[in-house]
Amino acid sequence: MRWGDFRRSDNVDDRRGGGFGMPSGGGRGGLGLGAIVILGLVGWALGIDPRLLIGGAEMLTGGSSGYVTEQKSTTGTPKDQDGQFVAAVLGNTEDVWAKVLPEQTGKAYRDPGLVMFTGGTRSGCGIAQSAMGPFYCPLDQKVYLDVAFFEEMRTRFRAEGDFAYAYVIAHEVGHHVENLLGILPRVQQAQQQASSQAEANRLSVRVELMADCLAGVWAYHSNTGWNSLEPGDIEAALNAASAIGDDRLQQASQGRVVPDSFTHGTSAQRVRWFTRGFQTGKVASCDAFAQQQL
Repeated sequence: MRWGDFRRSDNVDDRRGGGFGMPSGGGRGGLGLGAIVILGLVGWALGIDPRLLIGGAEMLTGGSSGYVTEQKSTTGTPKDQDGQFVAAVLGNTEDVWAKVLPEQTGKAYRDPGLVMFTGGTRSGCGIAQSAMGPFYCPLDQKVYLDVAFFEEMRTRFRAEGDFAYAYVIAHEVGHHVENLLGILPRVQQAQQQASSQAEANRLSVRVELMADCLAGVWAYHSNTGWNSLEPGDIEAALNAASAIGDDRLQQASQGRVVPDSFTHGTSAQRVRWFTRGFQTGKVASCDAFAQQQL
């Protein structure tokens, strides 16, 4: 991926390193009970499904330090390689969506923030931990990212490469686009009125697949505007999308697949929806709620 010429975003809040540790009950292998309780209480108090608050989070990734860390905060473009990459990808999503969203939907684009952290930090949606994976919080309109997740992608899921990592960021920015379009609040209300957990889960799947498709739309316009893609980049993104499908994660973690508990979509669905966005470059093609078959 050719990201060296991308404009670096100033909307990065770097909270990596320093600060103090606060035990949260977490640990390697998934969310701790404390984090689950906190997210549940926050969701209940605000009337928001916790899974929407952490839309895009891969809840099975593991890798938490077991601490929620309050860290020093530096706003602007980080100087290190990881920070430069994240700021470059975020900046390119800003440049793409600032043009594409109003042209295609008539909606103005407002840049989200992006918080880089280590281990854990506080977010507008409650405690953020590395074990959640990257996620978007609609309450403060920020993406939360511990770049250790990229190493987890490489070692655990065999999904690596700059474009695979950029796809993860673009997916979370896709949730921000959904929020600006008013989709996340409507889904929240529909989930509250759902007749079963399975029905609520199906709504969550549509939210996630739409974000995958919007990541594909970004990739299309990034390539046409900046010639950003190199051979193998799309394959890397598709491999990443496939690696974090619900069916594949469930089969690996529990030896069986339970479709009614899916919240993100199957590997095949995630690949298909990213491809749809990349092939069309159209936001309208990403309306997962208008499709009977996903």
